[in-house]
Amino acid sequence: MAEQKIVILGGKGMLGSDLVSLCHQKKINFESFDLPEFDITNHKQLADVLKRADLVINCAAYTDVEKAESQKESAFKINADAVGALGEIAKDLGLWVLHISTDFVFDGKSDKPYTETDTPNPINAYGSSKLAGEQLLVASGCHHCIMRLEWTYGLKGNNFVTKLISAAKQRKELKVVDDQTGSPTATEQAVKVILKLLEKRAEGLFHFASTGFVSRYETAKFIFDKLNMAVTVKACKTSNFASAAARPLNSRFDCRRIQPLLDEPIERWEKPLARFLEKVAEKRLV
Repeated sequence: MAEQKIVILGGKGMLGSDLVSLCHQKKINFESFDLPEFDITNHKQLADVLKRADLVINCAAYTDVEKAESQKESAFKINADAVGALGEIAKDLGLWVLHISTDFVFDGKSDKPYTETDTPNPINAYGSSKLAGEQLLVASGCHHCIMRLEWTYGLKGNNFVTKLISAAKQRKELKVVDDQTGSPTATEQAVKVILKLLEKRAEGLFHFASTGFVSRYETAKFIFDKLNMAVTVKACKTSNFASAAARPLNSRFDCRRIQPLLDEPIERWEKPLARFLEKVAEKRLV
């Protein structure tokens, strides 16, 4: 893998920054591109960057679920149109592309964990834009792998875990929804899997998340217990919160398809989250 150049798009984001760090650790030959120097929606810039690549990992995305409802054009430009252009350029250059997607392509109404063969039905603009990106990448005909992630958290960027900790610094009583269920998934876990998929040049669609399922409410209780924070967590329903964007209640993934490509069983959500919280405490972010 060292002799081939990997190009990472969106290398400054929550997932991308952890991927960049892991590539540095493993002494992988790579380049990372992101705003403000690089704009994935600029097709000339995109084409110029891809000419330097042997493999491409796309972590670039419009991820603000709330704002996407009022900024649909921007969301689709980044999450869909740019991904389609990426696929077409990659097809012409003979490149393999790994693209990151989301559980938000589903409506969350199923009573089972979602498999790769389940029919998507997004219920907000963000999810619709990400699904459109998947479809355009497939339609381009390039060699590709799509990896859907859910409930990701990391040290960089906004996520449920860091938002909760921040809120707990301001208030000692928090309301957290108990009707959204999924698997908290560390970006630190996800980037290791990305490199494994890259190593094997996997093609097609894969779901990845930590093993086990939990509600947002139970996740919050776990976080504050591990951090020894005196916070009262009260359960409520998603419908109790005013929100511009609808959220899927069921974000559970069936990850049996990806497991054979990995070297070891996927960890349960508690272990990576506990390690992450130790880092948070070490960095005195609480």
